[in-house]
Amino acid sequence: MRAFLGHDMHFKSILRMLSIILLIVSIFSLICGIYSIVEDLSWRVSFSLFIPTIISLAFFIVMYLMTRHDERPFLTNKDSFLFVAFSWVFSSALGAIPFTFSGYIPSYIDAFFETVSGFTTTGASILTDIEIIPRPLLLWRATTHWLGGMGIVVLLVAILPSLGFSAIRIMEAESPSPEVDRITPRISKTAKTLWLIYCGFTVCEIILLVLGGMPLFDAICHSFATMATGGFGTKNASIAYYKSGFIQWIITIFMFLAGTNFTLHYHFLKGRMSTILLDTEFRVYLGIFAISSVIIAVDLFVSGVFGNIGDSLRHASFQVSSILTTTGFASTDFGQWPQLSQTVLFFLMFIGGCSGSTGGGVKVIRLVVLFKMAVNEMRYVTNPRGVYTIFLGNRALRKNVIYDISGLVFLYFAFFFLSVLVIAFSGVDLLTNITAVIANLGNIGPGLGKVGPAFNYALFPWWAKLWLSLDMLVGRLEVYTVLALFTRKFWRA
Repeated sequence: MRAFLGHDMHFKSILRMLSIILLIVSIFSLICGIYSIVEDLSWRVSFSLFIPTIISLAFFIVMYLMTRHDERPFLTNKDSFLFVAFSWVFSSALGAIPFTFSGYIPSYIDAFFETVSGFTTTGASILTDIEIIPRPLLLWRATTHWLGGMGIVVLLVAILPSLGFSAIRIMEAESPSPEVDRITPRISKTAKTLWLIYCGFTVCEIILLVLGGMPLFDAICHSFATMATGGFGTKNASIAYYKSGFIQWIITIFMFLAGTNFTLHYHFLKGRMSTILLDTEFRVYLGIFAISSVIIAVDLFVSGVFGNIGDSLRHASFQVSSILTTTGFASTDFGQWPQLSQTVLFFLMFIGGCSGSTGGGVKVIRLVVLFKMAVNEMRYVTNPRGVYTIFLGNRALRKNVIYDISGLVFLYFAFFFLSVLVIAFSGVDLLTNITAVIANLGNIGPGLGKVGPAFNYALFPWWAKLWLSLDMLVGRLEVYTVLALFTRKFWRA
């Protein structure tokens, strides 16, 4: 058994750090439980939110007693992959307990799907009536978004600077970037800075939404979901419920900001505007947003969906920002929009936000690199003796990064086609199948057809929900971290 699992893996260190992760996650569940007591809800709802804390605390104490004399955790690359995957799976498994124990999602598989959707910031839901769910459970649901947005492992690195060299390994395993950006010399300080920016944006959005007339509780939940690019709301009609242009524009702006590389936000706060304006990925991201919004706005206006160009542009910008950043909010049922608008939104599902953002998808930077690779290959055909290098700004990309991107994109679409084939056995129509898979793999949430913004994922059988949960994890952890665990070589020494 030892030989099969590999001599270079440090399971005690993995479990020790996993216990800390689960304890951190459960503290937020505890806060929701205290809120439930303040709300004077039934003991069952309140106690259900305390259960994760009880379980994680017991696990933490056991692991502490087992490893109290050990040196600080050291993780290899294999360890980091396993730790990150375990962190997300077990956090979701733990976070699903309140929904099941409270009785509001009786099926544990449904609750697990909902919680995975929360932590991975997908926003896909099996709930047919959100508004009957008690507010503490809705707050916990939104909190899973917020924790998963910046990353639960990144939070661990920010809180525990003593992780040392292991910190960069686990951030690279979780980070949605081709390369982890160091905005400070120490990786722990980088993680802390990113989380502070994240919290700052969240507070700002809460204040603005309240000023726009949204109730404080709803503002907190929607801000958590917006900054995490998640999409869980508190109303069945999503953002359409509020019928407020101001609220829509505020959420549109913050979705766009959440889909931007947080390193650029740091440079903005430091007054380095030239760094932002010269960033290739940001310019492409902004261009995709602007062009898509204009195309859809014109299509909506010409088709008579909205009576004036202002409303058309507002709804178009909102939905483009929602799909491009993989948030998944809806200001209206875009499943009823003209075919051109739906087609543009469908293509946006394959793009995603910027690297280093909370957005999902393939990421803009990878598509930019692949485009530049294609251009270089065409140049090479006409001039085989030429030497062509891919530049992003003034920086030449290393070959290993280019190979990494190519391999990841291939595996991403290979897994997409495999998932479409698997989900086809559930009997859903092709449009629903394809958009359900890309919506979960890209961490978007709503798709088209029977998983459009007016519907949900309750129609799928239990095994399909488990597979779609795997899709969410593969998409959030950037393919390699999850799929590597299914290879024989990973488990051998």
